[in-house]
Formats: sequence, C-alpha cells, structure tokens
Amino acid sequence: MFCLALDTTTPGGSCAVMRDDLVLRERAGDRDRPHDARLPRDLMAVLEDARVALDDIDVFAVATGPGSFTGLRIGIATMQGLAFSAGKPLIGVSGFDALARAAGHAPLVAIATWVDAWRGEVFAARYEHGLEVESPTVEPPAALLRRIGMPTVFIGDGASVHASLISAALGDRARFAEPPAPLLAGTIALIALESAASGDLPQPDAIRPLYVRRPDAELARDARPVP
Repeated sequence: MFCLALDTTTPGGSCAVMRDDLVLRERAGDRDRPHDARLPRDLMAVLEDARVALDDIDVFAVATGPGSFTGLRIGIATMQGLAFSAGKPLIGVSGFDALARAAGHAPLVAIATWVDAWRGEVFAARYEHGLEVESPTVEPPAALLRRIGMPTVFIGDGASVHASLISAALGDRARFAEPPAPLLAGTIALIALESAASGDLPQPDAIRPLYVRRPDAELARDARPVP
C-alpha cells in the first residue's frame, strides 16, 4: 500500500512517499518560500524521486496541526484536492503524535513535543508510554517547564529554539531527541498506514485541523477597542 504524506506544521515542512513500512523518499521543504508557492510541486517532485505515480497512491495523509493557521489551511486543502480527485481516503495525523512517535518510547521518561509558536510561546503536549497525558496548549516555555518534574525528552523545533532555557530549568532531567526537530512526513505516513490497516479510511472532508491558537485575524479583531 502506497501513502503520500505532507507536513506543513513548520515553515519548511516536508513530504514523503511510503510503501507499506518503507519510506521510499522524504524531503524537506524550503523554509524561505511559503507553502502555497511550493505546493503541490513538492509533492509531485517527491513522487518522481520515488518513481511512484500519483495514481498508485492508496492513502493520502496530512498533518492536522498545531502550526500556523495559513500553513495548516494550505496543507490540508492541497491534500483534500488530491484525495478528492483520486477518490482515495485522507487521514489526518497530529503533528504532536508524529513527534512523539519519532522520539521513541523510553520507560520512566516523558516526551515533551514543542513546536515554535513565535511570540515567545510554544505549541506543546506531553506524552508518557506513548499516550498523551497533557493536552495540546500554547504557552510561554517557562510556564510549561514549571509543570515538569520527571525526566523528559524534548523534541520539535520549539525545543531547539528554547534549548538553553530547558537545560537551565531542568538540568539533568532534560534530554533532547536526536535530531531535535526531525522531518515528520515519513512518520505521518507510517501512522496513517497503520490507521488504514485497522480499517480507518475517512473521506477527505472529514479532516479536522488542530488549532491551538485562534487565527491572527480573530486576535487582531478582538484587540481593537470597542467604539
């Protein structure tokens, strides 16, 4: 079974082609160019690299968030268009779940998934034994660190940005995944194919984005003084 996967939760993001449990190709996007300027071209390029035709794809997969409102909207809309056109299912995968999977499951160690949310904040969740134990949130790093007491592996671009703060707050309780901010499209494809194998084959319009922060336009509207 072939899967084409896309991640737009970070400025660069990534895309991948997977066959069964083997990632055939995975490539990073150009973080200096917006997603709408690169899609769907990046997806067609990774298919060409893998020597897989679009018609061969059985399942499409896309990261549902968290991330920028614009990035998620573009990524999901792109994959919905491809899946609708092909008449194939589209499986949404939490970027946090993909990060936690990429970090592995070490006993007695929690996993903190941190995605840079800009403005001095991070999108974050926490996992233990492969299960989410702290729901997705967006907060300043210092507030999150005050709630962490056990040894924790940090993963995601937010962990890279705030690595010195994490180390200063937690000392030897803090560990960092290697690489600290991995490409996620291959892991998203793996999770999606596992879901498909269990019989979960949703239609493209069933996707629900994971928006932890409201869109900037709404925040700006609410910040305007009432006349």
